[in-house]
Amino acid sequence: MNITLESRTPAAIETQALVTYVFDEEPVSGRAGQLGPASEVLRRLAQNSELTGKALEMTYLHAPQGLKAERLLVVGAGKKAKFDSAQLRKLAQTALRYLKSRGVKRLVFLAHADGATPEAAQAITEGLILGDFEGDKYKTGDKKNSAPFESVALAGWDANGGAGKAVEKGRIIAEAQNFARSLANEPANLLTPKILGERAAAMARENGLECDVLDEKRIAELKMGALLSVSLGGPEPPRMIVITYSPPNAAPGGPVLGLVGKAVTFDTGGISIKPAADMDKMKFDMSGGAAMIATMHALSKLKPAIKVIAVVPSTENMPGGRAQKPGDVQTSMSGKTIEVLNTDAEGRLILADGVTYARKLGATHLVDAATLTGAIVVALGAVNAGVFGTDQAFTDRVLASAKAAGEKMWPMPMDDEYREMMKGTISDLQNISGGRYAGAITGAMFIREFAEDTPWVHLDIAGTAWLDDAKPWMAKGGTGTPVRTLVELAMNFDSKK
Repeated sequence: MNITLESRTPAAIETQALVTYVFDEEPVSGRAGQLGPASEVLRRLAQNSELTGKALEMTYLHAPQGLKAERLLVVGAGKKAKFDSAQLRKLAQTALRYLKSRGVKRLVFLAHADGATPEAAQAITEGLILGDFEGDKYKTGDKKNSAPFESVALAGWDANGGAGKAVEKGRIIAEAQNFARSLANEPANLLTPKILGERAAAMARENGLECDVLDEKRIAELKMGALLSVSLGGPEPPRMIVITYSPPNAAPGGPVLGLVGKAVTFDTGGISIKPAADMDKMKFDMSGGAAMIATMHALSKLKPAIKVIAVVPSTENMPGGRAQKPGDVQTSMSGKTIEVLNTDAEGRLILADGVTYARKLGATHLVDAATLTGAIVVALGAVNAGVFGTDQAFTDRVLASAKAAGEKMWPMPMDDEYREMMKGTISDLQNISGGRYAGAITGAMFIREFAEDTPWVHLDIAGTAWLDDAKPWMAKGGTGTPVRTLVELAMNFDSKK
């Protein structure tokens, strides 16, 4: 999608659709009130309560009087006091998908009278690119949902006021998020651990990043027994993907941010097999790893001043004849032993070796992301990701980054009492607590054992990484969370905090 800045007045803009937005306190406000005869039509609609400004309400006019645009779309923005960049991004996503479904391929997004800031330009750019994504890669011919947008322009911004740079930043972040979405959507037969490693290596080469993909032999040499144990049941060998961004301006001896992502390319549950219903969705069990790979894609272009290492353990979890069995004991890379009470709690096993390896590679701060537990979905639904951390200051920074990036996350408790629930009887640890309570917390507590004294945050994205049904603002499938949060964290990492 080509995105430019438009300098012509609204009345002079020739496009298939002109888009702007209004608030519910003043339904014909801002630019919508400055469109000549078209504004009079909008005022009459408002008087008849056909235009209210409530969130994501669409008012669609063909051949608007006094404008060269073929159509005018006015989107409700809700209450002004609650409006922020996240709402603007969502509004832009929804507007594009609304027009796209009606055959529009070119639009101009007109800034609100008091909203032409660089931050708004970035949010709108992200929204437009995210909204244009379709999860129909393998549909053929006219079965595809629709062709991608051809061009978009932003009108009402000062070309010399930073909007150009904001558009480019928004493009980089949104394209990275879409990259994560595309990986999550891939069927498991076309995205094995080996292929994921190849895709990651290709991305790294194209963007000047270091990449090391450890095969099963090197994984065994490094004694990553937890990762290897999960891979035993199927013919596909595991991979440990390491991508490194090393900026020339990084402070010597400065912090190193480690990003660890679970990438189970298909999860049957192993011997503790899952029910057949919805098992097809288990291709997205690599969403955490996809987010880390995509984050590195964005950072290679945005160039933060901190060194960042992404570590992505990847495997399938299959119930073959060689699969590990409930009750088996495995030795992790750290040397800690684990009694595997349930083979469907495999994500924490591979993250144990991933976190250990990230620490070995020099990470001073750790964030892991994983579709880890159904328990977090019970607790928070599909609205918030769960956030668990050992260091309050670092946890607060991650939460602040999420808020700035517009990704909803909620802090969860990490009391020491939960730690007792993961202690093993014949080994150091067991991979489930043995009970039905606090499943998301005990899963986090298990991973915490391998972070040791390194500041660490765990993001359980099981409820937010996938959309079961399309929304007005986003296609069904992978969401690409938490790419924006991690980019924000890296770009604004202050070692003094």
